[in-house]
Amino acid sequence: MAEDSCVTQLIDGNGEFNVAGLDEFTKKVKLAACGLSYAVVAIMGPQSSGKSTLLNHLFHTNFREMDAYRGRSQTTKGIWIAHCVGIEPCTIAMDLEGTDGRERGEDDTTFEKQSALFALAVSDIVLINMWCHDIGREHAANKPLLKTVFQVMMRLFSPRKTTLLFVIRDKTKTPLQRLEPVLREDIQKIWDSVRKPQAHKDTPLSEFFNVEVVALSSYEEKEEKFKEEVSQLRQRFFHSVSPGGLAGDRRGVVPATGFSFSAQHIWKVIKENKDLDLPAHKVMVATVRCEEIANEKLRQLNSDEGWLALEKEVQTGPVPVFGKRLTSILETYLSAYDIEVNYFDEGVRNAKRQQLESKALESVFPAYAAMLGNLRSKALEDFKTKLKHSLNKGEQFAASVHACVESCLIEFDQGCADAAIQQADWDASKIREKLIRDIDAHALSVCSEKLSELIANHEKKLSAALSEPIDSLFEAGGKNTWASIRRLLKHETEVAASELSSAISGFELEEETIRNMLQNLRDYARSLVEKKAREEVGKVLIRMKDRFSTVFNHDNDSMPRVWTGNEDIKAITKEARSASLKLLSVMAAIRLEEKPDKIENILFASLMDGAVTVSSTRSLEIGNSADSLASSTWEEVPSKDILIKPVQSKSLWRQFMRETEYTVTQAISAQEAHKRSNNWLPPPWAIAAMVILGFNEFMLLLKNPLYLMILFVAYLLSKALWVQLDISGQFRHGTLAGLLSISSRFLPTIMNLLRRLAEEAQGGQTSQASGQPEPMMSLGFKQQTHPSKSLSNSIPKSSVSSNISSSSDNSVEYSSSNLSHRRATNVQEPELS
Repeated sequence: MAEDSCVTQLIDGNGEFNVAGLDEFTKKVKLAACGLSYAVVAIMGPQSSGKSTLLNHLFHTNFREMDAYRGRSQTTKGIWIAHCVGIEPCTIAMDLEGTDGRERGEDDTTFEKQSALFALAVSDIVLINMWCHDIGREHAANKPLLKTVFQVMMRLFSPRKTTLLFVIRDKTKTPLQRLEPVLREDIQKIWDSVRKPQAHKDTPLSEFFNVEVVALSSYEEKEEKFKEEVSQLRQRFFHSVSPGGLAGDRRGVVPATGFSFSAQHIWKVIKENKDLDLPAHKVMVATVRCEEIANEKLRQLNSDEGWLALEKEVQTGPVPVFGKRLTSILETYLSAYDIEVNYFDEGVRNAKRQQLESKALESVFPAYAAMLGNLRSKALEDFKTKLKHSLNKGEQFAASVHACVESCLIEFDQGCADAAIQQADWDASKIREKLIRDIDAHALSVCSEKLSELIANHEKKLSAALSEPIDSLFEAGGKNTWASIRRLLKHETEVAASELSSAISGFELEEETIRNMLQNLRDYARSLVEKKAREEVGKVLIRMKDRFSTVFNHDNDSMPRVWTGNEDIKAITKEARSASLKLLSVMAAIRLEEKPDKIENILFASLMDGAVTVSSTRSLEIGNSADSLASSTWEEVPSKDILIKPVQSKSLWRQFMRETEYTVTQAISAQEAHKRSNNWLPPPWAIAAMVILGFNEFMLLLKNPLYLMILFVAYLLSKALWVQLDISGQFRHGTLAGLLSISSRFLPTIMNLLRRLAEEAQGGQTSQASGQPEPMMSLGFKQQTHPSKSLSNSIPKSSVSSNISSSSDNSVEYSSSNLSHRRATNVQEPELS
């Protein structure tokens, strides 16, 4: 019995509360598990009235009892508690220090009142131990005790309904039925005499107390009878808090988990001599305990292995059934909280539950946000993958985007619904909006990339379609060059624009955007032509010289000219220069608009129709008609379209004339040389003189046949020498060159003829004799004479470099390398008019 009662001093004689002892006591008796199903029974009465003895026999406790052999003195100091063994539900017995003790003194009633108030505040049943012979006495010992009970009760703003069980000790022969009315009358008188608050001035005693009376025999004289009666009384404490029990109508019960804290706070308030507001105290206890329980559940939640694992998983990616798992974890601890605070004040426990739920949700929200972030990232990646796959299959861009967006948003919404938890109504709309913004941004990026790719492809195709034809047209440089370029540009641009318009139809772009794209493509084509034109300007001098050379050195059948002396070099030169000047006029300005201009007329009037002279220093002087070129702009031509300014054209033409002058001079020289080679015979007057003066010799030959035979043989030898020496061919290069060539070949040729004649005389084969090669000396001399022939029949080429550079004063400078030529003969340069 001693082991199970767990006797503990709750408050010592000095009023110090034993917090550690109470906590240890509640753990031993497992009070926290009782909820509201527990009872507290206190006993008060005069000192040495057998209170402890009664409790020990009634509840099988082990309170210290007075030893009668050592005298009557104070045994219980302060307040002690013990567990009532064998009583259901759990019942705590509280043994108070006796009243009216000599140890405290007559005037020291402070602790008596404090302990009485404490007993009324925490107990469901109060046993008042009193002697039977004091009933009916005006100054009996129980009167001060009852006054104390009722007086302290007034300090409770809303006192609990407590059962007062008066235990009459050492009953006499007077029946209980006679004693009880007297006792109740005394109690009522005491109640009526106690000053009460205005609110309870007319409140009956039954509103606050259930009064019960029981009588017991003397323990010392009739111990067995006493024990039997106590045993019967013990039965009344079973299920005492159930309806119909001793404390069946109690109210304001503190849950078992809050008993320890409640008792500490009540004693603290009593010690501070403050009025004890039990309803407020109940709320306070509920507040403190509920908060403690809530904090404990929150700590358990934060250290829960399932939650920690879930939190770790969500950091690496989406977690399946995230919402269900998190809901289950939260519900576990919220339910545990509800169970533990079930008996506390409803308003307090609900408020603290909301706080617990709020803190728990705040604790898990980062994981939820991370889950939504994972869902957003996954949906965005899925969108990118699906869009890429769809576009690779050749589907329309806008349709692919719509389909992929719808699919990914449905998947995201399903993931958000799966991640939602029952305890919170979190809104995922902001994450969804961010996902939509990210999807739109990516779709716009892909759209821009695809459009840029399409535009680049069409620009590349357009460039390929225009570059070579434009180069060819500029190289031709004809009258209709720009008209052909305009037709080509319009055709290719419209084809490219049509193809681009069809290609971007699936992007569902705005009309304004489409118009801008097509216009940009047209502008690109135009800029490409302009770029080509500006590139060609740098090569215009070379083009002009090539055009001049082509026209000057080839006839109408594109065959190379042979300067035989019958050609009109002046007309040919003018024609070639006209062709070159037309090329210059073509390259002078960009003509992508069908607007007439006077560039060609001005150039021809200034450069072709003007007087042109070639001085001995090979510098050209152009007459006053060229003053129209002393300008930096062309009439009716915008400045942005000018490629070669008029003043630049003038300088360019002067340089062109200098660099083509040698070609004309060489042609004239070749023609003169040809004429001289064809006139190697003496003049007719010389032939007539020879006939007249040689008539006698001629007649002598006719009269003497031998002379005629000798003359015939001499003719044959001469003819053979003529053929072998190619005298007519040698004199084409000039008289001096012909004489030198013939003199060097004359002797070898004579020796060759004599050898042939000797071989024929010896019967040799004529074919073998005729097939032998010429002597090496003769051949070597022929080779030495060939360069002079090629020199007179060919037009020398010069390395020409031209450069057009514009400066701030809009001037232009043309430069070419000096030309050096070797001439076989000195030919006087004729004037060209």
